[in-house]
Amino acid sequence: MGGRDPVNRAEALSLMHEHTQSPSLRQHMLAVEAAMRAYASKFGEDPEPWGLVGLLHDFDYEKFPNAEHSATEGHPAWGVDLLRSKGVAEPLLRAVLGHATYSGVPRDTSMAKTLFAVDELCGFLVACALVRPSKSFADLEVSSVKKKLKDKAFARGVNRDEVRQGAEELGVPLDDHIAFCIQALRPVEPSLGLGEGG
Repeated sequence: MGGRDPVNRAEALSLMHEHTQSPSLRQHMLAVEAAMRAYASKFGEDPEPWGLVGLLHDFDYEKFPNAEHSATEGHPAWGVDLLRSKGVAEPLLRAVLGHATYSGVPRDTSMAKTLFAVDELCGFLVACALVRPSKSFADLEVSSVKKKLKDKAFARGVNRDEVRQGAEELGVPLDDHIAFCIQALRPVEPSLGLGEGG
């Protein structure tokens, strides 16, 4: 593939900031980007497009939350239409559509499966880190995450079934998936407003 990508990371970041004011939603997309990049490297794929998908998967969510779960209107269809108009490649768009189970778009690539697998889990891991005295991933253990997954009252918005289903679709044991995502988030902690300075 010659030439540069239609949308580079700086452009993707500014697009995300333009459409998303919520600090926690911005934080979520940065976390998912980090996990996507880490999995891309693990699978021998190019981390740039994988990171882009993570960074932009929810950029239209704040403006078009789509409580009705329409497959063609609102999030993520609206965002995908905009990205398509900017020349973003179809496999990336399909991965973004596929992370919303109601889109009807099958997760038939490792990129799409990974986005679905890390999306809910990253949200949960951030919640787990925030309640630690350190407000950090540095001392977050898999066992503690598993315990909190069982506590229905904790981070109630996170869909536990999708966390489990995501790991299954990826073909990775849940413990390994959790451990891998914690590792992926540790280096980007400062950009998420967590850890020492957070």
